[in-house]
Amino acid sequence: IKAPSVFSVRQCGKTLVTRTQGTKIASEQLKGRVLELNLADLNNDEDQAYKKVRLCIEEVQGRNCLTDFHGLTLTRDKLNSLVRKWHTMIEAHVDVKTTDGFVVRLFVIAFTKRRQDQVKTNCYAQTAQIRKIRKKMVEI
Repeated sequence: IKAPSVFSVRQCGKTLVTRTQGTKIASEQLKGRVLELNLADLNNDEDQAYKKVRLCIEEVQGRNCLTDFHGLTLTRDKLNSLVRKWHTMIEAHVDVKTTDGFVVRLFVIAFTKRRQDQVKTNCYAQTAQIRKIRKKMVEI
């Protein structure tokens, strides 16, 4: 499996496939497969270990499978470390069209923060504030 040229490590793994038999062609079975890889492994950078990259096999050339970017997510432990008690979590999503014609769906997550001189233990946001923050997140 060959990763896109954006990443420093091109050779990223191997996958199994049933041999071509009758009308079932092996290369057609490989196309469309989605792989999940760690970004730290693809870039040789341990600081990015909490990000997972999804790659989709687009083309098969001989014994090489050429992949394309399919998605990026955070690991479960990283997301859980961000979520806190007594804080409001605000989530938003938006579809954005890039300059080269691709449509990317972005999911954004935000958290409220305690003020420096705050006495109260919680820092919840009111519903109207949440709506305004979400609107601003989608706008940006």
